[in-house]
Amino acid sequence: MSAASWTAFLLTATVIVVTPGTGSLYTVATGLARGTRAALLAAVACTLGVLPHLLAAVTGLAALLHASGVAFAVLKYLGVAYLLWMAWATWRGRREPLEVDADRRPGGTRQVLVSGVTLNLLNPKLTLFFFAFLPQFVPAGTPGAAGRILLLGGVFAALTLVVFAAYGALAAGLRARVLARPRLVERLRAAFAASFAVLAGRLALETR
Repeated sequence: MSAASWTAFLLTATVIVVTPGTGSLYTVATGLARGTRAALLAAVACTLGVLPHLLAAVTGLAALLHASGVAFAVLKYLGVAYLLWMAWATWRGRREPLEVDADRRPGGTRQVLVSGVTLNLLNPKLTLFFFAFLPQFVPAGTPGAAGRILLLGGVFAALTLVVFAAYGALAAGLRARVLARPRLVERLRAAFAASFAVLAGRLALETR
């Protein structure tokens, strides 16, 4: 790839990654609720959830999702159901006080990782995004095209990790102030619950 192509890819990928979405919302919520360590774990988990979509795009599974309405709908509605569950769980616990040492709570690490991976794993639009976005920077007939797409996808995943980690660390840095204001905690949790519900609605309306 030329320097101009790399620049265009990096700028476009950065804009896409920094735009708020499911993964960034979850990372910020985790940083506020559990602290820096959990926020970084959430960033890693959301990035891991992106990788299967990248592999699907390279191996042709994205084409199957694009062609098969049933396959796309099944994955989409699983994602919708999980987002709605996240919304309900967040809303139900909105009045619970934040724990000072929640960052070290037993079992917390597994819960953060599972939730972060699952949120992105059950979003079929990520597969179709990679399928449509990455080949734009790899001309048709390019030798080793699959390898180049994997490289671009790896760079995209790295950007995702860095940006989400920054979001999470910033949120965790504000956690002490949030802890001192229980009413603010309740309002933030209600806002996060509403945001998860909105994202579920957006995903439900997505088409191939």
